[in-house]
Amino acid sequence: MSQASSNIVRFESVSLQYGHEPEILRNITFSIAAGSFAFLTGRSGSGKSSLLRLIYLAQRPSQGFVSLFGENISFIERQALPAIRRRLGVVFQDFRLLDHLSTLDNVAIPLRIAGVREEEVRKHVPELLAWIGLARFLHAKPSTLSCGQKQRMAIARAVISRPDLLLADEPTGSVDSCVARRVFHLFIELHKIGTTIIIATHNECLARQFNFPRMHLEGGRLLLLDTQKT
Repeated sequence: MSQASSNIVRFESVSLQYGHEPEILRNITFSIAAGSFAFLTGRSGSGKSSLLRLIYLAQRPSQGFVSLFGENISFIERQALPAIRRRLGVVFQDFRLLDHLSTLDNVAIPLRIAGVREEEVRKHVPELLAWIGLARFLHAKPSTLSCGQKQRMAIARAVISRPDLLLADEPTGSVDSCVARRVFHLFIELHKIGTTIIIATHNECLARQFNFPRMHLEGGRLLLLDTQKT
Protein backbone atom coordinates (compact mmCIF):
# COMPACT_ATOMS: atom_id res chain seq x y z
CA MET A 1 0.00 0.00 0.00
CA SER A 2 1.44 3.33 -1.01
CA GLN A 3 0.61 6.99 -1.14
CA ALA A 4 1.31 7.18 -4.87
CA SER A 5 -1.04 8.81 -7.34
CA SER A 6 -2.12 5.32 -8.45
CA ASN A 7 -4.10 4.83 -5.25
CA ILE A 8 -7.49 3.35 -5.98
CA VAL A 9 -8.80 3.86 -2.42
CA ARG A 10 -7.73 6.51 0.07
CA PHE A 11 -9.08 7.33 3.54
CA GLU A 12 -7.93 10.53 5.22
CA SER A 13 -8.81 10.98 8.93
CA VAL A 14 -12.12 9.16 8.44
CA SER A 15 -14.56 8.61 11.28
CA LEU A 16 -18.03 7.09 11.12
CA GLN A 17 -20.85 7.47 13.61
CA TYR A 18 -24.52 6.50 13.34
CA GLY A 19 -26.70 9.06 15.12
CA HIS A 20 -25.71 9.46 18.76
CA GLU A 21 -24.10 6.02 18.99
CA PRO A 22 -20.37 5.70 19.74
CA GLU A 23 -18.07 6.04 16.74
CA ILE A 24 -17.70 2.82 14.79
CA LEU A 25 -14.58 4.00 12.96
CA ARG A 26 -12.15 6.54 14.44
CA ASN A 27 -9.67 8.72 12.57
CA ILE A 28 -8.75 6.13 9.96
CA THR A 29 -6.11 6.92 7.34
CA PHE A 30 -4.83 4.48 4.74
CA SER A 31 -4.43 4.07 1.01
CA ILE A 32 -4.51 1.12 -1.34
CA ALA A 33 -2.69 1.20 -4.65
CA ALA A 34 -4.30 -0.07 -7.84
CA GLY A 35 -3.57 -3.77 -8.29
CA SER A 36 -3.23 -4.50 -4.55
CA PHE A 37 -4.70 -7.40 -2.60
CA ALA A 38 -5.45 -6.81 1.09
CA PHE A 39 -7.28 -8.53 3.92
CA LEU A 40 -9.41 -6.51 6.33
CA THR A 41 -9.61 -8.40 9.61
CA GLY A 42 -11.18 -7.87 13.00
CA ARG A 43 -13.75 -9.43 15.28
CA SER A 44 -17.41 -9.50 14.30
CA GLY A 45 -18.83 -6.05 14.99
CA SER A 46 -15.45 -4.31 14.68
CA GLY A 47 -16.59 -2.15 11.76
CA LYS A 48 -15.34 -4.12 8.76
CA SER A 49 -18.69 -3.98 6.93
CA SER A 50 -19.04 -0.27 7.74
CA LEU A 51 -15.62 0.45 6.25
CA LEU A 52 -16.58 -1.43 3.09
CA ARG A 53 -19.86 0.53 2.91
CA LEU A 54 -17.82 3.74 2.79
CA ILE A 55 -15.83 2.37 -0.15
CA TYR A 56 -18.80 1.20 -2.21
CA LEU A 57 -20.60 4.51 -1.70
CA ALA A 58 -23.42 3.24 0.50
CA GLN A 59 -22.32 5.50 3.34
CA ARG A 60 -20.66 8.91 3.74
CA PRO A 61 -18.09 9.49 6.50
CA SER A 62 -19.00 11.57 9.55
CA GLN A 63 -15.56 13.19 9.36
CA GLY A 64 -12.63 13.12 6.95
CA PHE A 65 -12.77 12.17 3.29
CA VAL A 66 -12.76 9.05 1.15
CA SER A 67 -11.23 9.04 -2.31
CA LEU A 68 -12.17 6.37 -4.85
CA PHE A 69 -10.43 6.05 -8.23
CA GLY A 70 -8.79 9.38 -7.50
CA GLU A 71 -12.06 11.22 -6.83
CA ASN A 72 -13.14 12.61 -3.48
CA ILE A 73 -16.58 11.01 -3.08
CA SER A 74 -17.89 14.07 -1.24
CA PHE A 75 -17.67 16.04 -4.49
CA ILE A 76 -18.79 13.39 -6.98
CA GLU A 77 -21.96 14.47 -8.78
CA ARG A 78 -24.91 12.14 -8.45
CA GLN A 79 -25.08 11.44 -12.19
CA ALA A 80 -21.48 10.18 -12.10
CA LEU A 81 -22.13 7.55 -9.42
CA PRO A 82 -23.49 4.76 -11.69
CA ALA A 83 -20.33 4.79 -13.81
CA ILE A 84 -18.17 4.57 -10.71
CA ARG A 85 -20.26 1.76 -9.23
CA ARG A 86 -19.86 -0.24 -12.46
CA ARG A 87 -16.14 -0.36 -11.72
CA LEU A 88 -16.88 -2.08 -8.39
CA GLY A 89 -17.71 -5.67 -7.61
CA VAL A 90 -19.18 -6.32 -4.17
CA VAL A 91 -19.83 -9.61 -2.38
CA PHE A 92 -22.31 -8.80 0.38
CA GLN A 93 -22.68 -10.82 3.58
CA ASP A 94 -26.43 -11.07 3.00
CA PHE A 95 -25.94 -11.91 -0.72
CA ARG A 96 -28.61 -9.43 -2.01
CA LEU A 97 -29.79 -11.75 -4.76
CA LEU A 98 -33.00 -11.08 -6.68
CA ASP A 99 -35.41 -13.85 -5.72
CA HIS A 100 -37.45 -13.67 -8.94
CA LEU A 101 -34.38 -14.25 -11.15
CA SER A 102 -32.56 -17.48 -11.94
CA THR A 103 -28.94 -18.11 -11.03
CA LEU A 104 -27.87 -17.26 -14.57
CA ASP A 105 -29.86 -14.02 -14.63
CA ASN A 106 -28.65 -12.92 -11.19
CA VAL A 107 -25.02 -13.39 -12.20
CA ALA A 108 -25.59 -11.75 -15.59
CA ILE A 109 -26.84 -8.45 -14.10
CA PRO A 110 -23.49 -6.57 -14.24
CA LEU A 111 -22.88 -7.67 -17.84
CA ARG A 112 -26.33 -6.63 -19.00
CA ILE A 113 -26.05 -3.26 -17.25
CA ALA A 114 -22.76 -2.76 -19.08
CA GLY A 115 -24.42 -3.55 -22.42
CA VAL A 116 -22.60 -6.82 -23.13
CA ARG A 117 -24.10 -8.73 -26.05
CA GLU A 118 -26.49 -11.48 -25.00
CA GLU A 119 -24.54 -14.19 -26.82
CA GLU A 120 -21.50 -13.25 -24.73
CA VAL A 121 -23.58 -13.30 -21.56
CA ARG A 122 -24.90 -16.77 -22.42
CA LYS A 123 -21.35 -17.99 -22.98
CA HIS A 124 -19.41 -16.52 -20.07
CA VAL A 125 -21.93 -16.81 -17.23
CA PRO A 126 -22.41 -20.61 -17.54
CA GLU A 127 -18.62 -21.04 -17.80
CA LEU A 128 -18.06 -19.24 -14.51
CA LEU A 129 -20.95 -21.01 -12.78
CA ALA A 130 -19.56 -24.37 -13.88
CA TRP A 131 -16.16 -23.45 -12.48
CA ILE A 132 -17.58 -22.70 -9.03
CA GLY A 133 -19.80 -25.79 -9.00
CA LEU A 134 -23.19 -24.32 -9.93
CA ALA A 135 -23.55 -25.72 -13.44
CA ARG A 136 -26.64 -27.74 -12.45
CA PHE A 137 -28.37 -24.66 -11.03
CA LEU A 138 -28.40 -22.27 -14.00
CA HIS A 139 -32.17 -21.92 -13.91
CA ALA A 140 -32.71 -22.34 -10.17
CA LYS A 141 -34.15 -19.49 -8.10
CA PRO A 142 -32.28 -18.37 -4.95
CA SER A 143 -35.05 -19.68 -2.66
CA THR A 144 -34.29 -23.25 -3.78
CA LEU A 145 -30.56 -23.07 -3.04
CA SER A 146 -28.52 -23.62 0.10
CA CYS A 147 -26.76 -20.78 1.87
CA GLY A 148 -23.41 -21.86 0.45
CA GLN A 149 -24.79 -22.05 -3.08
CA LYS A 150 -26.26 -18.56 -2.74
CA GLN A 151 -22.90 -17.27 -1.55
CA ARG A 152 -21.17 -18.74 -4.60
CA MET A 153 -23.82 -17.13 -6.82
CA ALA A 154 -23.16 -13.77 -5.17
CA ILE A 155 -19.42 -14.17 -5.69
CA ALA A 156 -19.92 -15.05 -9.36
CA ARG A 157 -22.08 -11.94 -9.85
CA ALA A 158 -19.39 -9.77 -8.26
CA VAL A 159 -16.53 -11.05 -10.42
CA ILE A 160 -18.23 -11.75 -13.77
CA SER A 161 -17.46 -8.30 -15.19
CA ARG A 162 -13.84 -8.28 -13.98
CA PRO A 163 -14.23 -5.12 -11.88
CA ASP A 164 -11.39 -2.70 -11.22
CA LEU A 165 -12.06 -3.06 -7.48
CA LEU A 166 -13.56 -6.09 -5.76
CA LEU A 167 -14.84 -5.86 -2.18
CA ALA A 168 -15.78 -9.10 -0.44
CA ASP A 169 -17.46 -9.18 2.98
CA GLU A 170 -16.87 -12.60 4.59
CA PRO A 171 -16.97 -14.31 1.16
CA THR A 172 -16.27 -17.83 2.45
CA GLY A 173 -18.42 -17.73 5.57
CA SER A 174 -21.03 -20.17 4.21
CA VAL A 175 -18.92 -22.57 2.13
CA ASP A 176 -16.81 -25.58 3.02
CA SER A 177 -13.01 -25.54 2.97
CA CYS A 178 -12.78 -27.06 -0.53
CA VAL A 179 -15.05 -24.43 -2.05
CA ALA A 180 -13.31 -21.71 -0.02
CA ARG A 181 -9.97 -22.61 -1.62
CA ARG A 182 -11.56 -22.48 -5.07
CA VAL A 183 -13.10 -19.10 -4.31
CA PHE A 184 -9.76 -17.70 -3.17
CA HIS A 185 -8.10 -19.12 -6.27
CA LEU A 186 -10.65 -17.18 -8.32
CA PHE A 187 -9.86 -13.98 -6.39
CA ILE A 188 -6.13 -14.51 -6.90
CA GLU A 189 -6.60 -15.04 -10.64
CA LEU A 190 -8.56 -11.78 -10.81
CA HIS A 191 -5.77 -10.08 -8.88
CA LYS A 192 -3.22 -11.36 -11.41
CA ILE A 193 -5.03 -9.58 -14.24
CA GLY A 194 -5.08 -6.31 -12.33
CA THR A 195 -8.17 -6.26 -10.12
CA THR A 196 -7.67 -4.57 -6.76
CA ILE A 197 -9.14 -6.78 -4.03
CA ILE A 198 -10.12 -6.14 -0.42
CA ILE A 199 -11.47 -9.12 1.53
CA ALA A 200 -13.05 -8.58 4.94
CA THR A 201 -12.94 -11.59 7.23
CA HIS A 202 -12.98 -12.34 10.95
CA ASN A 203 -10.96 -15.49 10.17
CA GLU A 204 -7.41 -14.30 10.81
CA CYS A 205 -6.04 -17.83 10.36
CA LEU A 206 -7.33 -17.79 6.80
CA ALA A 207 -5.75 -14.40 6.13
CA ARG A 208 -2.39 -15.63 7.41
CA GLN A 209 -2.35 -18.45 4.84
CA PHE A 210 -1.87 -15.95 2.01
CA ASN A 211 1.04 -13.68 1.21
CA PHE A 212 -0.91 -10.41 1.24
CA PRO A 213 -0.98 -7.37 3.58
CA ARG A 214 -3.53 -7.28 6.36
CA MET A 215 -5.43 -4.32 7.80
CA HIS A 216 -6.85 -4.99 11.24
CA LEU A 217 -9.71 -3.13 12.93
CA GLU A 218 -9.70 -2.96 16.71
CA GLY A 219 -11.63 -0.55 18.91
CA GLY A 220 -12.68 1.46 15.87
CA ARG A 221 -9.08 2.07 14.85
CA LEU A 222 -7.10 0.57 12.00
CA LEU A 223 -3.78 -1.21 12.35
CA LEU A 224 -1.75 -2.01 9.25
CA LEU A 225 -0.08 -5.38 9.70
CA ASP A 226 2.64 -6.62 7.38
CA THR A 227 1.96 -10.29 6.74
CA GLN A 228 4.42 -10.75 3.87
CA LYS A 229 6.13 -14.11 4.18
CA THR A 230 9.89 -14.39 3.98
